[in-house]
Amino acid sequence: MSLFADALDWLLAPEQWTGAYALPALLGQHLRYTAASVLVAALIALPAGWLIGHTGRGREVAVAVSGAARAIPSFGLLILLVLLFGVLHVPAAALVTFVLLAIPSLLAGAYTGVEAVDRRVVDAARATGMTEWQVFWRVEFRLGLPLLIGGLRAATLQVIATVTIAAYVNLGGLGYPIIQGIQLRSFDQVLAGAVLVALLALAVDLLFAAAQRAAVPAGVRAAAETPGASRSPALRAAPG
Repeated sequence: MSLFADALDWLLAPEQWTGAYALPALLGQHLRYTAASVLVAALIALPAGWLIGHTGRGREVAVAVSGAARAIPSFGLLILLVLLFGVLHVPAAALVTFVLLAIPSLLAGAYTGVEAVDRRVVDAARATGMTEWQVFWRVEFRLGLPLLIGGLRAATLQVIATVTIAAYVNLGGLGYPIIQGIQLRSFDQVLAGAVLVALLALAVDLLFAAAQRAAVPAGVRAAAETPGASRSPALRAAPG
C-alpha cells in the first residue's frame, strides 16, 4: 500500500501539473498522436475494407495481412523505423509505426461489418432498384456499423498502448513518467504513469462500448430482443 500511496502523492504534487512536462501537456501529446494515427489508418484501411466486404474479393489477402501485422512487435517496429528514418525524423517514424499497428483492426472491422449483413437483405435492396452505392451506404454500412466501431475501438486501444513506448524515443506522452521513472528507479512515478495510461485506455474503451451499442439499429435491436429470435451479428458485436 505504501507504493500506491507514494504514487498518489506523486500524481498530486504541484510540480506534476506545471511546466513543459506537466501531466496535462503529456496527456495532450498522447491524445494527439493517437488521434492522428487512427485517422490516417482509417483513411487507408476503411475504403479497402468496405470494398473487400462489398465485393467479396481479396478477403484472403486482407486476413493474411491483418494477421501478419498483428504479429509485429510494437517496440521493435518503432525502433526499426526510427533507425530507417533517422534521428531527425523521429515523429514521422513514430506516426508510421502507430498507423501500421492500427490498420489491421480497422481493416477487419470494415470488411467483417459489411460481410455480416444478411445477403437476403442486400439482395432485397438491389431488387428495389438501389444502386451499388445505395446498397452499401443505406444497408451494408449502417447494419455493419457496430462491427466497424468495434474495429475502431480495438485500433484506438492498440495505439494508446503503443504511444506509451514513444517516450523511449523522446516523444513525450503519458509514457514519459514511466520511462523516466525506470531510469531514475522511482517506482512510485512508474506506477503513477502506468495508472494514468490504464485510466485513459479504460475511459476510451467505455466511450467506444457505448458508441458500439448505440450504433445497433433500433429495428435490429427490437427483433433480437423478441423472445425466440436469434441475435444478429450487429447486436452480438455490441456489449451487453
